[in-house]
Amino acid sequence: MLTILSVIVTFFTISRAGIFFREDFIDDTWKDRWIQSKHKSDYGEFKLALGRDFNNEKLDRGIQTSKNASFYALSAKFPDAFSNRNRTIAVQFTVKHDQNIDCGGGYIKILPSDVDLNDFHGETPYYIMFGPDICGGDAHVHLIFNYKGKNLPMKNKLLIVKDDITHLYTLLLKPDKQYEILIDGKKEREGKLEEDWDFLPPKKIKDPAASKPKNWDDREYIDDVNDKKPDDWDKPEHIKDPDAKKPEDWDEDMDGEWEPPMINNPEYKGEWKPKQIKNPKYQGIWEHPEIDNPNYKYDPEIGIYEDWGAIGFDLWQVKAGSIFDNIVITDNPIEAKVFAAGTFDQLTVVEKYKKKMRDDEKRKEEEERIKKKEEEQQKKEKGVEEETHKKDEDETKKSEEKKVAKEEKKEREEKKKEEKTSEERMEEEKDEL
Repeated sequence: MLTILSVIVTFFTISRAGIFFREDFIDDTWKDRWIQSKHKSDYGEFKLALGRDFNNEKLDRGIQTSKNASFYALSAKFPDAFSNRNRTIAVQFTVKHDQNIDCGGGYIKILPSDVDLNDFHGETPYYIMFGPDICGGDAHVHLIFNYKGKNLPMKNKLLIVKDDITHLYTLLLKPDKQYEILIDGKKEREGKLEEDWDFLPPKKIKDPAASKPKNWDDREYIDDVNDKKPDDWDKPEHIKDPDAKKPEDWDEDMDGEWEPPMINNPEYKGEWKPKQIKNPKYQGIWEHPEIDNPNYKYDPEIGIYEDWGAIGFDLWQVKAGSIFDNIVITDNPIEAKVFAAGTFDQLTVVEKYKKKMRDDEKRKEEEERIKKKEEEQQKKEKGVEEETHKKDEDETKKSEEKKVAKEEKKEREEKKKEEKTSEERMEEEKDEL
């Protein structure tokens, strides 16, 4: 009895809150609610996964892309179709690129109820496409509205940071034709649908009957007619090198007449131009006058979709591994915030802490690697220095030994010479006797 009462209270709370769709992928029963498209036979499959970091082993599970270089097409019907007329709708979900994505989508599509989910594919008409898209250095959030058969992207991209932690994406679509995009609960973009998308032709256009007058002077500065070029201004750009000398081995019969090489002239001043002065007749930059656009007509239906009926993932990923979770679509933004508080807000604290620990460990390893490399380099340099020093010592020793040997040889030769001279003297004295 208590269980039945609990279910009734829960159902009443959800219905009153206007939660049109909610999915937290707690267990494999998600497969009963989601349909894998059969449009192509080689679509990649989603699998239940936790990812590298998590806070709650049960709550933090999501569906993860599992096959590299693949398209994905998965969708689910809403319990009941609804309209966003006269109400604010919050569309919210989380994405974690656990694989450190290089190129791939991470967005969802809102579909009408008559879509054949078994044949859902990239060309299937949709109402809204919302979420991150990353490829190489381009990382931004898509928010595309379908209007009269055309898919209209935002005029200005909303850039994001590429990383491998979970992010919460929230779209608020308001009845006054305004919108907000929040990332991780922080407002990143807001504005008016009519201004930030090309739903309608511009209100004003350039008057086709107007043209710039022929005598319109838009020169802010003009040449000073009283400014004259100095008499000594004109100098050649290049002159013969006055310091150059004809080579002694220059043969005019063989080499022709010698001419010194050319060098830049230090006195060259370039082309003379008169100085500029303010133009007394300057009229400013001519602006093309605008008129009301006869083709403009306000459409109160922009941004309104009467048949929100399903949600889908239509993705291409080069490297698989993205995890999607905690989807909620409601007409009460507070409910979306409460849902995030019980899921994303707790997970992101743990993820950021563990990421910081990993980053600190990587930084420590990198510092140790650099230190080790420097020590090895110092050791190598010291070894080279010692080897060089030893080589110098050996060379010095050899030089000294050579010097000593040379001196000894010289002494022997001098001694020998003295002995010879002494013998010669004795012979001479002997002859004299």
